[in-house]
Amino acid sequence: MTIRLAVQGAGLIGRRHVEYVVASDEASLCAIVDPAPATEGYAAAIGCSWFSDFASMLAAQRPDGVIVATPNQMHVENGLACIKAGIPVLVEKPIADTVQSATLLVEAAEQAGVPLLVGHHRRHNPLITAAREAIDSGRLGRIVAVHGICWFAKPDSYFAPAWRRAKGAGPVLVNLIHDVDVLRALCGEIEQVQAMQSNALRGHAVEETAAILLRFTSGALGTLTVSDAVSAPWSWEFTSGENPDYTNTPESCYQIGGTLGSLSVPGLDIWTHGETPDWWTPITKAALHSERIPPLARQIRNFCGVIRGSEAPVVSGREGLATLRVIAAIKQAAETGHIVAV
Repeated sequence: MTIRLAVQGAGLIGRRHVEYVVASDEASLCAIVDPAPATEGYAAAIGCSWFSDFASMLAAQRPDGVIVATPNQMHVENGLACIKAGIPVLVEKPIADTVQSATLLVEAAEQAGVPLLVGHHRRHNPLITAAREAIDSGRLGRIVAVHGICWFAKPDSYFAPAWRRAKGAGPVLVNLIHDVDVLRALCGEIEQVQAMQSNALRGHAVEETAAILLRFTSGALGTLTVSDAVSAPWSWEFTSGENPDYTNTPESCYQIGGTLGSLSVPGLDIWTHGETPDWWTPITKAALHSERIPPLARQIRNFCGVIRGSEAPVVSGREGLATLRVIAAIKQAAETGHIVAV
């Protein structure tokens, strides 16, 4: 059966979802919901219905699922409307702009028995699947240390809208949340964080750079740095080749170190000393292999499977909430200078 999906919010990310729904052999696009008048012409050009609001769409048709790609502060309101209507919903990341509102959304979905998924699409990337399989197989031994880099340069024009210079719009919530979610998926839960942040370059109310220490429940320790003011090739956008809008560099942005070996991601190189770890013996590299399937396409496929009842969510509402809790702890630690429990 073909799953009929509506996309709410036809901005940049909403249109990427539209592209993959239209290309899917499991789903069809039945509606675009967006109050901007220009989006009516966009919907007509791709041959689907257009509605200015969710209630108008429900009065005319009922989709099998809704992808919410509206601004962050509207995620909870839009998600709750879908849940009230009993329609499975995929909410773009972050699930909400506060832990409290995210909890409200997750609990409402669970109480209603309505599937709630969160758009942390990197977990659907075959590169992450291959890395997770290598870690779970024990090839790295026990994970000891983790390092992540999220560096890129946003131009001055990016900050023309006032909201991008205000608190809550910085790279920690907008960008680093993806990296935190990937590290949770690969290395397990994070229980404590320390952090520092700076706005010394631009002087905006929002941070431009942050440095973070992580303590995982397993006992592993990690470091993360993020900056939207650095010209560099070390970010997921550049290293993964996931989005053709960005240069694809032959680098990696995560290093995961274990007692038996270390792994670079997304390069997928495993370094080992052989059977017995010993820095006096030669260290050699082996390359993992993975498919090259667009993660947004795999996310659509998983959403359709959840709606049919044949699959579990790869990223549930609870998972999206857990990642947001880490981000909230990072912000609290940066603002207070304290170690913060997640």
